[in-house]
Amino acid sequence: MLSRTTSALRWTGLLLLSAAITAQTSSSQENKPPAEHHDHDMHDMSTMSMDMPGMQGMMQMRQATNLIESQLNHLSSGTTSEPASTPMYMLMGHHGAWMWMLHGEAFVTDIQQQAAQTPEGRRGGDKLFSTNWVMPMAMRRLGPGQLTLRTMFSLEPATITARQYPLLFQQGETAFGKPIIDGQHPHNFFMEVAALYDIKLSERTLLSFYVAPIGDPAIGPSAYPHRMSASENPLAALGHHQEDSTHIAYNVITTGLTWRWARIEGSGFHGGEPGEDRWQFQPSENGLAIDSYSTRITIAPNANWSGQYSIAHIANPEPGAHETQQRQTASIMYNRPFGPRDANELSTGNWSNTLVWGRTSSHGKLNSYLAESLLKFANKNYVWTRIENAARTNQLLLTPGKPVPPDFEEEPIGHVAAFSFGYDRDFRIGRHITAAPGAQFTTYNTPQALQTTYGDHPWGVAAFLRFRIAQ
Repeated sequence: MLSRTTSALRWTGLLLLSAAITAQTSSSQENKPPAEHHDHDMHDMSTMSMDMPGMQGMMQMRQATNLIESQLNHLSSGTTSEPASTPMYMLMGHHGAWMWMLHGEAFVTDIQQQAAQTPEGRRGGDKLFSTNWVMPMAMRRLGPGQLTLRTMFSLEPATITARQYPLLFQQGETAFGKPIIDGQHPHNFFMEVAALYDIKLSERTLLSFYVAPIGDPAIGPSAYPHRMSASENPLAALGHHQEDSTHIAYNVITTGLTWRWARIEGSGFHGGEPGEDRWQFQPSENGLAIDSYSTRITIAPNANWSGQYSIAHIANPEPGAHETQQRQTASIMYNRPFGPRDANELSTGNWSNTLVWGRTSSHGKLNSYLAESLLKFANKNYVWTRIENAARTNQLLLTPGKPVPPDFEEEPIGHVAAFSFGYDRDFRIGRHITAAPGAQFTTYNTPQALQTTYGDHPWGVAAFLRFRIAQ
């Protein structure tokens, strides 16, 4: 009864806060013209940074049209790139020879998940938590090329209690020395600390270097917190640990060569994932030596399409499991701006899509598949879906929060299908802050081996407020 009452209070609080935002915004719009929501298309930062001392105030930049231009923007994690037409939410300015940018968002989420009752209890649960990140960055011309300095921080070690939030069928990493089952771990306070240097060898050729004590090696597509197609979804993807879990790695060194619409990269990095003390700069139980490597090929034939294939050898990724993992990923992204232009010549609509396949080979071959689609329409409304088919292991049969039995051997047990659908709407609540109340519903199809533990069709719902830095 107490759990239900607490849950009801959380939902009521979120609904009242959403209503207050809506009422305040509606009242202010009666007395003045509506505030415009500025989400900047990706732009050719390199062109503008070469002439930065001559610019005044906030910059108006043209949209990138090819892979080299979008790569020079460095608006995602690591050296990943989405289609050049993908919009990006940020503040921009300049100080002397430097151009600076600031990205950031936070979700305040109340999640409710329901599965079958078992003798050990009911799987799932409810929780109020926040996922969040902020990314300051700056770039300037230096010598023959462009220098970019970028950091990324998250307060999730404080805003996600007990080192995880409920997420049915999710597995990966540990909390309090025990494997996380039906839960998603928080990100580190330091998500990225990196320097990038790009040299244009010609109009069609770009040589790039990336060095990061904490960063994202050349594996997979943009990680789910940074993909436009997942930007309104408050929850992690089930296939995270087969597709993009290396987006926080240690001692990353990447070299890339881009020619017109093709790019090849190679990375060396430390394969061990972050430890449980997520406030530390570089926690790892296996030291910090560069013991892993990856290669990625990216193809972007035009501004709306991008695809990649990557392969990696990752040493001892999971805490407590001393084993080597082979990983392959492939992905395709399609983005299309549409609709009338606003006062800043930006599209009022956008359609962003991502298809991802990821495979890890350690406890047998585990394949996960993901399809995401996000539609922005009428400038402030968003609808989206995420559909997954993710390989799971028999670790899900263990009791959450309990130690692993000494004779336990992890192995594949089946695939879980998840279908998520959501909606939110933007309201401007400050000069450079937007908020979006929204909700997402998820239903699951359970493999036969897990049906006695979870039931046939568990489900979950999340109500949230999303806050975002905007121009």
